[in-house]
Amino acid sequence: GLRTIAGEVDGAIRAMDPQATLLRVCSRTDKGVHARGQLAAFDTNKQITPRGWLLGLSQHLPDEISVVRVAQVRPGVEPSHLAKKKWYRYVLLCSDARDPFWERRAWRHYARLDLELMRAEAADLIGEHDFAAFRGAKDERTETVRRILRASLEASQDDPRVVYFDIEGNRFMYNMVRIIIGTLVDVGRGRLAPGAVKRALQSLDRNHLGMTAPPDGLYLQAIDLDVPLDNVWPSSGVRLVEPKPAS
Repeated sequence: GLRTIAGEVDGAIRAMDPQATLLRVCSRTDKGVHARGQLAAFDTNKQITPRGWLLGLSQHLPDEISVVRVAQVRPGVEPSHLAKKKWYRYVLLCSDARDPFWERRAWRHYARLDLELMRAEAADLIGEHDFAAFRGAKDERTETVRRILRASLEASQDDPRVVYFDIEGNRFMYNMVRIIIGTLVDVGRGRLAPGAVKRALQSLDRNHLGMTAPPDGLYLQAIDLDVPLDNVWPSSGVRLVEPKPAS
């Protein structure tokens, strides 16, 4: 069958405990989307420490998948219920030439992009809005209000060809980030008139928006939790799911 990240992790868990429950993930990602900070949970009766789980799972996982942190939580916990906010990053490579080091890791663009126009569009995303227009056709949920906390575009200081789009929000819908970045790019290269985001938020009409960007450049960077984690290994040094203190 089709190999998936969840399937590989589930297989590694069962290699250590055949009686463990199925893996429950916090955020589903499309084929081709990367995850630096996915969050998942399972139940087990094995008396293995978080460090033991991390080292054991690493032995059973392929090289392209890494478990970077393990914590004990209450039985049956749903990771999606713990998430306070999620941070996604989309990587654009503005270059006429192919770069094998960015292959399948960024969306390469030939056209020049007006970053100031794109930043103005991104600013209209901030706040609580009905994002019904910003979802794929497969998404049939009825509750479509989301809160966007940050949406920024910055050129890389290390590589002027690379542009990072970072977005943080409480929840996201199917293809939402890819539709957003596709719209920003279409405005930035002149295919869409400025104000597309605002028009779509007002009309709730997908036709006001741009293309759905390919999955290659999208990364789930981190998930912040509503609760602190106890008995964590390693206890520090990893950005993943570390709750921030209230300001």
